[in-house]
Amino acid sequence: MSTAPDVVVTGLGATTPLGGDVASTWRAALAGTSGARTLENDWAEKYGIPVSFAASLAVPAVDVLPRPETKRMDPSAQYAIIATREAWADAGAPVVDPERLGVVVSSGIGGIWTILDAWDTLQAKGARRVLPMTVPMLMPNSPAAYVELEIGARAGAHALVSACASGAEAVGYAVEMIRSGRADVVVAGGTEAAIHPMPIAAFAASRTLSTRNDDPAAASRPYDTGRDGFVLGEGAGILVLESAEHAAARGATVYARIAGVGLSSDGYHMTSPEPSGRGQIAAMRMAMKDAGVGTADIVHVNAHATSTVVGDLIEARGVRAVLGTDADRVALSATKSMTGHLLGGAGALESIFTVLAVHHRTAPPTINVTDPDPELVLDLVRDTPRALPEGQIAAVNNSFGFGGHNVALVVTTA
Repeated sequence: MSTAPDVVVTGLGATTPLGGDVASTWRAALAGTSGARTLENDWAEKYGIPVSFAASLAVPAVDVLPRPETKRMDPSAQYAIIATREAWADAGAPVVDPERLGVVVSSGIGGIWTILDAWDTLQAKGARRVLPMTVPMLMPNSPAAYVELEIGARAGAHALVSACASGAEAVGYAVEMIRSGRADVVVAGGTEAAIHPMPIAAFAASRTLSTRNDDPAAASRPYDTGRDGFVLGEGAGILVLESAEHAAARGATVYARIAGVGLSSDGYHMTSPEPSGRGQIAAMRMAMKDAGVGTADIVHVNAHATSTVVGDLIEARGVRAVLGTDADRVALSATKSMTGHLLGGAGALESIFTVLAVHHRTAPPTINVTDPDPELVLDLVRDTPRALPEGQIAAVNNSFGFGGHNVALVVTTA
């Protein structure tokens, strides 16, 4: 009877509000840096938007990519390409049979800039001035397609859309591509470029954004009694996943193993998580069972924790329900306190953080928690990083999305 191959991480790439690559992003995260800042535009005044800040890229894509590329790509695809090029180089630019090379790159919203710019052009200048590349640029699979073309992948290019769980679900699907024998190497992750006045206005209308305009750096504060919503972020995170056998055959450096994938849906509400956390609990338990780990093996959780009043505690209680008394020694990190919420890119970036936490045995901090919610039932890593144990360890990355999408990934030492 054949056994599904182990799946390992051999390359990482990112462009985020904390840095233009993985190394600078990780350093800034360990230093407890906030990527939130006041936006340099007049959107709030012009449109009456009650939020004037976001976590925008630390290094603009136009400073990295040549102009011909930026002209034919929506920003969401630009970010994915930047992160992919770093991840592919980090993996050693592996020589792979194209028929055994896959891509899974997701976005929660897709080419929102392209859609709205094209609409403005149509209204102001007429149909003849709408760019012929508009449809390929606005498609939600555009980032996946550009990554597929970049590396010449032929085993399949996919763009799963599950709102804020999209990036993590992409990693999970990539794991399944390798386990099922469809591919030896898969480039996977998520991207988002939604810092535009319309999405900001829409999120603000739903009362999910923080309105702490006077202090953006302190606005994202998961588990703090003063939390009032998330900070919109942007960026991309990309991982190169391989079968352990393929990685070993080429002598690749391995960061960690993606050992377990758990997925569920709430069947409850379009925007609110199910109050008991049953779907989140099911996803975590499924991922741990898939990884073959028990509660005593988990030493770290990178929480979805967006800084919303209700959502943070539902997840915290769910983690406690899954881990029981073992939760008392688990280091909980809420990295959106620093990066803001990258929507479809969040789960991918936080997968990278979880991989690095296991690899370096260091849990990144949660910032801005000056008055922890008394209902928080977990050990939160606050302000400074925390060392993780030696030996074989496991960590959980949680990602949840509007519509009741729940994804949990278990990362272990290789």
